[in-house]
Amino acid sequence: MVKGRVLVQGDEGFDEARTPWHLSVEQPVLAVVDAEDADDVSAVVSHARLHGLAVTAQASGHGASGDTEGAILLRTKRLGGVEISDGVARVGAGVQWGEVLAAAGPLGLTGLAGSSPVVSVTGYTLGGGLSWFSRRHGWASDSVRAFEAVDADGARTRVTAESDPELFWALRGGGGSFAVVTALEFDLHPAPFLYGGRMMWPADRAAAVFEAFKEVTAEAPDELTLWYVLLQIPGGPGLVALDVTYLGEHPGGLLTRFEKIDGIMGDSRGPLPVAALGSVCDEPTDPSPGMARCELLTELPDDVLFGEPMDPLISVQIRHLGGALARPAAGGGAAEPLAEPYSAYLFGMPSEATAERIAGLGAALVPYASGRKPYSMLTAGERAASAFSGDTLARLRDLKRARDPHGVIRANFPVDA
Repeated sequence: MVKGRVLVQGDEGFDEARTPWHLSVEQPVLAVVDAEDADDVSAVVSHARLHGLAVTAQASGHGASGDTEGAILLRTKRLGGVEISDGVARVGAGVQWGEVLAAAGPLGLTGLAGSSPVVSVTGYTLGGGLSWFSRRHGWASDSVRAFEAVDADGARTRVTAESDPELFWALRGGGGSFAVVTALEFDLHPAPFLYGGRMMWPADRAAAVFEAFKEVTAEAPDELTLWYVLLQIPGGPGLVALDVTYLGEHPGGLLTRFEKIDGIMGDSRGPLPVAALGSVCDEPTDPSPGMARCELLTELPDDVLFGEPMDPLISVQIRHLGGALARPAAGGGAAEPLAEPYSAYLFGMPSEATAERIAGLGAALVPYASGRKPYSMLTAGERAASAFSGDTLARLRDLKRARDPHGVIRANFPVDA
């Protein structure tokens, strides 16, 4: 018996319940279940297994792909709770990063969160998780110690490197194709001091800021993370921004090169409470539509970004990667090291013109791109195969066939598709 709410087509609230945070994605589903606890998750998976159905689990749907036809949408947002003990956090599957940072910050600790405080920890981490602090500490999935999960037979299990090394490896960055995670435990990292913020200039300084970005990132320590952002707010002027975090009191003279660029319009840099990490990019926290594309770059494209107007794109973000992301993680995981030193993320509101601009700029980036993409930054229409090497993908597919031969559990981006 399921304790949580169950909705099917025709029920009041069904359409709202099946709609993901990413409003551009349509999710056709058989039913929506709001799980109250892990026992509800087990009951739903067992029901699906018995009746030849599939289950797709989402806390909010930030990474929704729309690949839900004929599935039961299992909402895990009510599986909450943040517990911290001896530098290790245990969080329920519905917990968002903002909750973790609020609890960890006063202890002088941080989790490996990304740019938004409203992204769920579990979905982000199952996909690897590219953090502000990944240059220092690697993928978010590298810090996981244990998963509490429900397998494809509906059995509850605790997965560690000792209890089930192959499943543990797959869940550390291989996505949600193998089990429904109900909670996870991961190491937090020291952050007694954190510095960060955004510098902003008019768009005519874009090339100068980009040159400085290239120079500084070539020598940046792992504690320093820089993201270069071209912005075009609808109805407003074009802008260029530098988003920065530094694991320490102050980066000293590391940012002097940017401070010498004239015309600065805003500068929010300074001591940054861990709980305020989301303020650096200040992304929308309410559900919203969008179109996007991510590419991993082997080098920076000098002649691509400034040739045409941004419109109708809203942003082009270049992230500096490298550091610990380029090195194998202790304990291993399906999230492989990134040889690519940068990523590019293109974003705009859904329209035919936006799709054309993303396709055009994406094509222009091809000579600089590896063709691989971070799993957690795949977008609708892309496949999990783009996120993994051939050997890793084959290993993940072998595990899927062994553990879930009937396809009961369906990830946003299935490894077997």
